[in-house]
Amino acid sequence: MTATIYAGERPKPPSHPVVLKADRMVDVIERTLVEPGVVVVEGDRIRDVRPERIPDDAEVIELGDVTLLPGLMDMELNFLMGGAGSTHMSAVQDDPAMKLLRAVPACRKTLLAGFTTVRNLGIFVQTGGLLLDVSLMRAVDAGWFPGPRIFPSGHAITPTGGHLDPTMFAGIAPGLMPLTVEEGIANGVSEVRRAVRYQIKYGAKQIKVCASGGVMSLTGPPGAQHYSNEELEAIADEAHRRGMYVAAHAHGDDGIRAAIEAGIDCIEHASLMSEETQALALERGTFIVPTSYLSEGMDTSKALPELQAKAAAVFPVAKKTISRLIDAGARIATGTDAPAIPHGQNWKELWALVQRGMRPVDAIVAATVTSAELVQSEDSLGRLAPGYLADVIAVPGDPTEDITVTENVNFVMKGGVVYKTPE
Repeated sequence: MTATIYAGERPKPPSHPVVLKADRMVDVIERTLVEPGVVVVEGDRIRDVRPERIPDDAEVIELGDVTLLPGLMDMELNFLMGGAGSTHMSAVQDDPAMKLLRAVPACRKTLLAGFTTVRNLGIFVQTGGLLLDVSLMRAVDAGWFPGPRIFPSGHAITPTGGHLDPTMFAGIAPGLMPLTVEEGIANGVSEVRRAVRYQIKYGAKQIKVCASGGVMSLTGPPGAQHYSNEELEAIADEAHRRGMYVAAHAHGDDGIRAAIEAGIDCIEHASLMSEETQALALERGTFIVPTSYLSEGMDTSKALPELQAKAAAVFPVAKKTISRLIDAGARIATGTDAPAIPHGQNWKELWALVQRGMRPVDAIVAATVTSAELVQSEDSLGRLAPGYLADVIAVPGDPTEDITVTENVNFVMKGGVVYKTPE
């Protein structure tokens, strides 16, 4: 496969229309496969779909025996962690510049895997207050290197010793890595308000908060609620007054329920959600990003024994919880929690949702339409329709019947620019 190579200039769509022709395309609104697949692109937008007549001045790209899809989306990942050369010490050994550079190849892998939009969901590393994911978004938008469209969150908001307190993951001794409110360590209503305001001031597009314990940190039980109800309500209030959604890391039922009751918009993981709390989520229309492939794909072999034990207890329950949410018709969007699984293997979350009982076409909808709603871009992302941004990918076969074909993305266009073509 080939990809756009930069020569110091921001890539721009052609000045003339471009027509993508394929044997098939997926209509994500009707949830059907249609033949043939023809998309007319002008600038960075889709001009027409399956037109009666091809524009005379158009460049035609014949893709053949493939299926066109809207660009897929990953609603939970962190480009500032993992990636090339990463070790368990990288979180404390890498300075902010190294963390940002580490993100560059991860961006490229993700885009070429067909994921054209992502949420970088909360930095939880020491940066001196710099919002590295905002810088990453700006660099990708400027065309310095290829990557997906990034919705950054800035620093995750977490209490001292909470799951997203970076000193908790490595069990760092007191005083060795001091962290500030600006870096998301916030206690009490006044501090959490300040922390949210800081992330918004410097470019966050949504807010990430830690509502419960986690699996891969030394925080105690993964189900324990970490913020008080009053603190969660204050976080939601600050974000919502600025028109932003809030995502809550929450495995445990108490934390999930408190987050939903506080008005938080999205629950990440939802592993131990009870049927009673599920009913509340359905009533409120709360988004769920289940990160379900973690149950199969997360390598815990090098984790401390107590963390391996937590994973062994949580993951089997999480599989059943997600199946129940799917059956109930919950508002599910896709997210991998990469680098908990490697960057570039994002398609495996769609596979996991199908394994839990979701139809392949519904997994595609979760990764397009529902994810677009979650980033408040349902009028510009997630569909192959006139007026929408020209984010188009192609896969072999029929993904509405076999979701595994999304592993083999052979064409990627983002915003009218082609980044990957068949050999």
